[in-house]
Amino acid sequence: MIYTVSLLTTVADCQALIDTAIAEKDALSYRKTGLERQRSSASLTSAEIETELTSVIAEMEALQTVINSLPDGPTKTEAIRKFKKAEYKKFLLEQRKPSYGVVSLLEKEYDIACVEQAIAEADALITAVTERMDQL
Repeated sequence: MIYTVSLLTTVADCQALIDTAIAEKDALSYRKTGLERQRSSASLTSAEIETELTSVIAEMEALQTVINSLPDGPTKTEAIRKFKKAEYKKFLLEQRKPSYGVVSLLEKEYDIACVEQAIAEADALITAVTERMDQL
């Protein structure tokens, strides 16, 4: 963006604006570091969730096949219990997916990109104001 720095008339105003922009840039850099850590964590967790979910679904399919072929009795009851346990595990994984899954990972990447653009814009403002201050 082109800033109308020509409206600045004193070195003190320039310095105040530079100090504010530097403070904002520092805050943005700190936020970026936090988001990068979250992205790293989300990336690992996302892969774990997907792998575990695939495994649980396969287990449920196998258990359903066993349940369908067994006559009533303690073995079938135990297989049904295992199926319900796997079903609950699948439910929990699906609940975690929005917070830690692929969507969350992409949201973190988007947030990082936005912060990077804001940092670049802060740098542009600092450069423009510094040049104006040198002219005064």
